[in-house]
Amino acid sequence: MAKVILDNLCKEYPLGRGQVKRAVDEVSLSIGDREFVVFVGPSGSGKSTILRMIAGLEDASCGTIAIDGRQVNRVPPKKRGIAMVFQNAALYPHRTVYENMTFGLEYQKCSKERMDQLVHEAARSLGIENVLHLKPNALTRGQLQCAAVGRAIVHKPKVFLFDEPLSNLDASMRVGMRTEISKLHARLSATMIYVTHDQVEAMTMGDRIAVMNEGKLMQVADPLTIYNHPENMFVGGFIGSPPMNFIHGTVEPDSGSLYFIEKNTLGIPIRLRLPEILAGKAAARLGKPLVLGIRCEDVSDLLVIANPHPDYIVEARLEVSEPLGSLTFLYLDTGGHSLIARAVGAVRYEINTDLKVYFNLDKAHLFDAKTERILK
Repeated sequence: MAKVILDNLCKEYPLGRGQVKRAVDEVSLSIGDREFVVFVGPSGSGKSTILRMIAGLEDASCGTIAIDGRQVNRVPPKKRGIAMVFQNAALYPHRTVYENMTFGLEYQKCSKERMDQLVHEAARSLGIENVLHLKPNALTRGQLQCAAVGRAIVHKPKVFLFDEPLSNLDASMRVGMRTEISKLHARLSATMIYVTHDQVEAMTMGDRIAVMNEGKLMQVADPLTIYNHPENMFVGGFIGSPPMNFIHGTVEPDSGSLYFIEKNTLGIPIRLRLPEILAGKAAARLGKPLVLGIRCEDVSDLLVIANPHPDYIVEARLEVSEPLGSLTFLYLDTGGHSLIARAVGAVRYEINTDLKVYFNLDKAHLFDAKTERILK
C-alpha cells in the first residue's frame, strides 16, 4: 500500500469580479501506509474536495499531493494507483455485477482466469458471490454499495478513497456496511481515506479523524483523543452526540478558590468551584470571557451521586426527557443556558419539574470565548 502526504493543499473557485472562494485552505496532513483516516465535518467544509484532489478529479490551486513517495499533481487519475467509491454506487445498469467488477480490468488486458479469481475473492469477502449474475436493478442498496466496493478492490489500488458511501443507506444498513468496511481494512491492510459528515462513522471506523470546518483542518487525532480532548469549541460541539455543553461566563476568586460563574441575567447563575487543574489554566484569565465545556455524561442526576459536594451542584428545569433504553437524555434549562445531561437506564422523569444535577468538572474543559481554543 502507500503513504499519502498533503502539503499546504488548497482549492479556490472563482466567484467573478476577481473574487475567489477558498474551499480548502492550506491543509497539510501525512497519512501513513495502511492507515484508515476519516475526514469529517459539516457540508461545505472541504472534505470531499480534498478527496477529489487526491483522486485527480479536481486540480489543486496550490500545494502538493504525494502518493507512495511520488508527487501526483500532474498525474492523471488512472495512473495514481487509487480506487474511489462514491456516494452513489454508479454501476452500469446494463451489465451484471460480475461485468461491472471486471470492466476496468478488461482495459488492463487482464486474463479471464485472473479476472475471475480477483472478482470471486472480492465478492467472497463482501458476501455478494450469490448476486454476481444479477444486474444492479435487482440488488438492494447495501448490495449495490458492496458491488461498488468490490469493483474498487479488484484493481488492487495503493489507496482506497470513500466519498460518503453510506449516506444513501438506511440506519441498519449503515451499521452493517461500516462494520464490513472496517473488516475489509483489516483484511487488506490497505491505506484508506474516508469522507463523511456522520461523526458516529468517524468515531467507529477511523484510526485517526481529521475534523474539517470552512476549508480548514481543525484537529487530527485518534477518535478518543478527539472526543476527550478537543482542541477548540468546534471540535467539541461537532464530535459527540449529543454535542458538548457550552456555558459562557468568567472565572472569579472567592475564599482561596476559583469559581466559574455563568454569564446569566436570568434566574440564578451557575456557580462552580474549579478543580486544581482547571483553576491552574484559568488563573491568568480572571474576569475574562471564558466558556466551560462539558459532555452530557459528566452532568448527572444528583440522586445517583454519593456524597456530592455542593460546589458542583446545579438546579435546572427539565424541559424534555428522551429515554433510549440503556440511557436517558435530559434537556434542562438553567434560566440562562440550556444543558443536556445523561441518566443511566430508562428512567422516567416529570417534565417541567426542577432537577438537581452534578457536574464532574474533572472531565470539563475551559475555552477562550474569543478564539474558541482550549486553555492549556
